[in-house]
Amino acid sequence: MKVNEIREMSSEALAKKLAELKEELFNLRFQLAINQLDNPHKIADVKHDIARVMTVINEKKD
Repeated sequence: MKVNEIREMSSEALAKKLAELKEELFNLRFQLAINQLDNPHKIADVKHDIARVMTVINEKKD
């Protein structure tokens, strides 16, 4: 997910996207625990996306 795409989203859409990403991260961690995760690097990618969304949310607060 690109930062430019995230910055164009509304605050409500950002909150929804953040919830989706956190749920996806939970599911990926669960898959990792039961050895069903094919690509462990996907966890890091989702964490980076969460950080990007949270950064934009904090920028919009100011």
